Amino acid sequence: MPRADINLGDLAARDHAFYGLVWAGTTLTARVDRALVRAHDLPLSWFEVMLWLHSQSEPVAASDLGAKTLLSRSQVSRVADALQARGLIERSTAPSDARSVRITLTPAGHEVFAAADATRRQALAEVFNDLLDDDDIQSLEAVWQKLKQHRVD
Repeated sequence: MPRADINLGDLAARDHAFYGLVWAGTTLTARVDRALVRAHDLPLSWFEVMLWLHSQSEPVAASDLGAKTLLSRSQVSRVADALQARGLIERSTAPSDARSVRITLTPAGHEVFAAADATRRQALAEVFNDLLDDDDIQSLEAVWQKLKQHRVD
């Protein structure tokens, strides 16, 4: 049965732009998640935590990860449990506060992150990187910066 040709109708340009952002985020996120799970058994939420950890020279407070990622504090804790079980992160206590948990990637975690990041880039190549030129990327960066400056939680 052929698909019906449905559309958003007469939405205002700003509404259409908003739903375009939602569509792009949802579609690209699902594509990357599928690729990471298939290639590395690594959900995107795990990759996101590793992304924030990979370039840090010092262990990061778990609460700081919760503030930076798109995950809740309890989700960060569950992801950290799973990553630790796979030997990809280490937990330690903060020198100044024994109640504060700090997290760092292990050497194995850095290796898995590098492989997963290559998979992420490959998954996005034809549907993002190859379609957008440098001007498009700069425009997107300008939009994200404006939206992030007025972030409402």
